[in-house]
Amino acid sequence: MVIRVGAGEVGSSVSQLVKDVRRMMEPGTASRLKERKSNKLRDFTTMAGPLGVSHLLLFSRSSTGNTNLRLALFPRGPTLHFRIEKYSHCKDVQKAQRHPQGREKEYLSPPLLVMNNFVSPDVENASSNAVPRHLESLSTTVFQSLFPPISPQSTPLPSIRRVLLLNRELSKSEAISSDIEGHQYIINVRHYAIVTKPTGLSKGIRRINAAERAMKERRSKNIMPNLGKLADVADYILDPSAASNGFTSASESEFETDAEVEVVDTHRERIYNKHQTEGVRESEMKGQHRGREIRKRAVKLVELGPRMTLRMTKVEEGVCGGKVMWHEYLQKSEAEIEDMERVWGARKREKEERKRVQKENVERKRKIKASDGQGVDGIEDDLASRCSRSDCEGSESAEAEETMES
Repeated sequence: MVIRVGAGEVGSSVSQLVKDVRRMMEPGTASRLKERKSNKLRDFTTMAGPLGVSHLLLFSRSSTGNTNLRLALFPRGPTLHFRIEKYSHCKDVQKAQRHPQGREKEYLSPPLLVMNNFVSPDVENASSNAVPRHLESLSTTVFQSLFPPISPQSTPLPSIRRVLLLNRELSKSEAISSDIEGHQYIINVRHYAIVTKPTGLSKGIRRINAAERAMKERRSKNIMPNLGKLADVADYILDPSAASNGFTSASESEFETDAEVEVVDTHRERIYNKHQTEGVRESEMKGQHRGREIRKRAVKLVELGPRMTLRMTKVEEGVCGGKVMWHEYLQKSEAEIEDMERVWGARKREKEERKRVQKENVERKRKIKASDGQGVDGIEDDLASRCSRSDCEGSESAEAEETMES
């Protein structure tokens, strides 16, 4: 659940960023959630359990103007605190593109999560405020749990239409072991759409195929290329400036050769009856029938947005509260860490004692209610005594009224 904390205080720019992040997290998020200025964090955590919410992404703005993000696992934590150093909206990214993407089909399934450099290499002389190795694995687990896992055997390939890239920038102390400087945990967030196109076709044939698909989907009109000025269709398909073989050049027929993949051509298969199945088998034996064709397709990533540069500042044990596991600016000695562990241990024991007392009180009240409700005779006697008491009170009030009238 992507939440905007302080609806009237964060500003229009952060509000638009929240909408873009909700769009990026679809379909597993509340995209139409509306916050009020009076809403507190307690309101969202109370309803998160009944709604089945597993993660909370809290956007807020501090008094100094910094935009912050808190990523919390519900209901027991931990919570990762980030400062958003830089960000760009989806509309800004699409304005810089010649052919922007972003149709509704891309958001029907969760994106493919790609993570890079989340585990830093081993450094002999690590800095004192460096993120511990167990916290690096913890942050990796938190981000991996944002989306459902993908199984290569069962997940259909056409359902993967987007890529969410999380790239961690390694500091100088991590990239070069001899130079030890300050440690920063910075993550760059990028969101892409996967676009595939067939290779080995000329530009003219690709335009005809695109026009045919658009006409079937009724997206636009008059997109078929104009061939009225040509004497023959071969003048359009074949390149006159090519070599003597008459085929188009590689620059027009091929995209990026390093991004080519071989995929099985997906098409509808007919269901044959018994006689037709025997005929197909005979044709396969003779080599006349072909199965699914393997074609080459060029894969290209088109950025959708938003862009964010996140800087981790703190890691807490609970949901937006609890023991601080790591802090970028504050460093504690071993004695201070022992004192903090002792304080949090006492708080944990007090909390467990309160739960135990509360449970005992609930059991005691339950036993009292059960003992009061034993047998029908006891209930009838209780009702009779209450009725007789009410009758007596009614008669006494009637006598008092008669004396007042006299």
